[in-house]
Amino acid sequence: MKKLLFALLTGLAFSTIAQDGTIYPLEAPKEPNAIPLNTGSVKDQPAPETWFKQWGDPMARNISKATLTPFFPEKGKANGAVVIVAPGGGYRWLSMGNEGWEVAEALAKKGITAFVLKYRLFPTAEKLEDFTAWMNRPRPAPAPAPAPGSASQKTDEAPKNTNPMAQMDLSNQLEDAEAAYAMIVKNATTWGIDTKRIGMIGFSAGAGLTMHATLNSKTMKLAFIGPIYGGMGPVKVPADAPPMFNVIASDDFLFNSQFGVIDSWFKAKRPVEFHLYQNGGHGFGLGNPNRTSNKWFDAFIHWLEVNKFM
Repeated sequence: MKKLLFALLTGLAFSTIAQDGTIYPLEAPKEPNAIPLNTGSVKDQPAPETWFKQWGDPMARNISKATLTPFFPEKGKANGAVVIVAPGGGYRWLSMGNEGWEVAEALAKKGITAFVLKYRLFPTAEKLEDFTAWMNRPRPAPAPAPAPGSASQKTDEAPKNTNPMAQMDLSNQLEDAEAAYAMIVKNATTWGIDTKRIGMIGFSAGAGLTMHATLNSKTMKLAFIGPIYGGMGPVKVPADAPPMFNVIASDDFLFNSQFGVIDSWFKAKRPVEFHLYQNGGHGFGLGNPNRTSNKWFDAFIHWLEVNKFM
């Protein structure tokens, strides 16, 4: 009975921590399969890479050395498709579990070779308590986007991108993504992959990096992209832009009643699939139970199959 009670209490404590938004220190996990991308460091970086746990998920910050971690399908199950996975975190930390490793494992089970990109980040405070205070700072609610044709928006004025991350300098992050792509192409024969079926998906800031690479890279020729709960502002779409699978929930602060990126892709006559879910919030990764956004990954795999990327 004592053992049973201990097990129940331990499980309850773990469940409480798993659902707790408190930031806890975390010893850096071993990453034996991580491949250095050798893209340099971060200017004026005050602290070494450190890890923490929040909502039960491992997260890394102050990343100065980019890496690429492969997740291969079981022998005989690979179909040749590739996905670069870019976790999110506002370019100041990376949600490595929820939006990285777990997603890559799910892709590998579908026969897709996945690579988690641990890209360089903007510096944060060295001490965890200072970083925690910064994370918990008061934030103003985003202003609602003006409705097209409303008094607050001229009829000849294009909708503005209200994503606060849209104006960041992503030179380091783009260089890391390009290095990851180049490494995959270089090792295509060894890894048994099709260079014409390399796609990229990202979450939150990782979705922003996916979009930034799509719009600005001179070396990446992505076959498809999947921005998952990223910025929704309008963009200038290249004539050869890849097909896009886009996901966001209506109760996500980044949605903010915007459809700009979807409209941009549609008007450019490029293939686009858009899933606006009733609920899910932000940062749901593969999905949370009892939310309509919970099945987006199944829809993504079906989309890949229909478009013959599998």
